Amino acid sequence: MRILVVEDSKVVSKVMRHLLTQELNCDVDIAPDLAQARQLLASNDYFVAITDLNLPDAPEGEVVKLVLAQQIPCIVLTGSWNPLERKRLLQLGIVDYVLKENRFSYQYTARLVKRLQRNQCVKVLVADDSVVSRKYIRSLLEQHLFQVIEADDGLAALDTLQDNPDIKLLITDYNMPRMDGFGLIINVREQFSREEMAIIGLSSDSDQSLSARFIKNGANDFLQKPFVHEEFHCRVLNTLDALDMMTKLWEQANLDYLTNVFNRRYFFNLYEQKLPSRVESQGELSLGLLDIDYFKKVNDTYGHDVGDEVLVEFAARLTQSFGQRFCVARFGGEEFVVAFKGLNIEKTFTLLDCFRTQLESTPIITSNGKVTITVSTGLATYRSSETIDNMLRRADLALYNAKASGRNTVCIAQT
Repeated sequence: MRILVVEDSKVVSKVMRHLLTQELNCDVDIAPDLAQARQLLASNDYFVAITDLNLPDAPEGEVVKLVLAQQIPCIVLTGSWNPLERKRLLQLGIVDYVLKENRFSYQYTARLVKRLQRNQCVKVLVADDSVVSRKYIRSLLEQHLFQVIEADDGLAALDTLQDNPDIKLLITDYNMPRMDGFGLIINVREQFSREEMAIIGLSSDSDQSLSARFIKNGANDFLQKPFVHEEFHCRVLNTLDALDMMTKLWEQANLDYLTNVFNRRYFFNLYEQKLPSRVESQGELSLGLLDIDYFKKVNDTYGHDVGDEVLVEFAARLTQSFGQRFCVARFGGEEFVVAFKGLNIEKTFTLLDCFRTQLESTPIITSNGKVTITVSTGLATYRSSETIDNMLRRADLALYNAKASGRNTVCIAQT
């Protein structure tokens, strides 16, 4: 990713280059005037441009129009506050207008660029019965590179969420036909937690209790219409940053630090309390307990760094084979578990035995060369009113039998 900074101050240019490379590990080109900016724009593709408003050869902000003509997102830096100039620039479609007041201004700008990079993968649903309002909010969001989907009321929004479960932000008006904003939020929160989706409520209603009611019903934030351009973007940015932080905390609690598959804690939280109801809704459940054969020998022969590489690749292969449909978790060390919901013992055995064969025939490429590993597996299927602990004990016994019979095999626990 390449970023253009157009700035005649060497100090500001140096600060921006440092912050951008620190935040994004990107390439940063510096142009001290309009002439050099024009040359760089002609020969490079830029993700975003950060431009000073007043340059020696362009004192009226001509560089902004030059950047926008290239359809490059533009962030304007300026040393003075001019309300009329700000309004004119925002109408041109710049990303933001930042005063060069202190170091925080430059940190905000770097953080904004990082947010723009992430926004390209973020879907936002805008629910509002007013076409004018929807289109205005859409234009603001697209300036920040979001993927935007529209819905004209609460029921249409729910249908859209069913078709697009990867939507990360819902922006909803209060007054809508068929289902209002409160009804929409209540329904959404039954399906999506705060870690999965953020919600911002909007309203032009003068009722001062609306903001509290929105937040109590599950919204993350609330904006009164009409809102200021910058306030909208700041609220969206802060809301998504908070969502990212919650996601990161959830991952730290539920994903294995090395292999990035689910950890033991997540697995037990998923199945310990609700095993009978989960099996009832899914028909059947089988557990495969997998243990890499002679893994200590891998560590002793190649070192623990290579051992970690083997674990990472083994987990990646498990995820590739089963992770799209089933729960893959690391229990610790070289032991992993896969929960096959909805599959009987015969189909599960076939899948695990196929995985075992492919693993044996495809060496793992490590920093110390190729390493061939095999895996022993114990397999158990759910019995009526059984706990997850008991299922795992039977799978562990089957794993013991697999090792006792020579390893590199799949054994089924007795029913």
